[in-house]
Amino acid sequence: MARTFQVGDTFTHVRECDLYRPIYYAGASGDFNPIHIDPEVGKVAGLGGVILQGLCTLGWAVEAVAVFVGDPGRIRRVKVRFSRPVRPEDTVTFEGKVTSIEGNRMVTEVTATNQRGEAVLKGAVVEASLG
Repeated sequence: MARTFQVGDTFTHVRECDLYRPIYYAGASGDFNPIHIDPEVGKVAGLGGVILQGLCTLGWAVEAVAVFVGDPGRIRRVKVRFSRPVRPEDTVTFEGKVTSIEGNRMVTEVTATNQRGEAVLKGAVVEASLG
């Protein structure tokens, strides 16, 4: 039986940025910017050390919605603004809410905060098809 969704439905997804995640993501994405893999470069750049690639954080937000709808192939559109870097050993909690359903399209708003309650993404909107 197909799952039904309603405006107001919520979901939560948690991801931990382990010490090696920026290196793994660099290998997978080809983004070897030194701020992601060399702590000294991150310090010189004023970041306090290595930071996770923003697109990895974005990927986790999309993953949150994909898990909620049950199929990553249903994701249709993503909009987001990066507001704070994710660092190794951060735990990011993604909380989403269905804000509208029109025809076969569902719109969700997703917040992402680290373990200190700081927003790492703002204005995240992920749209998915329902079938």
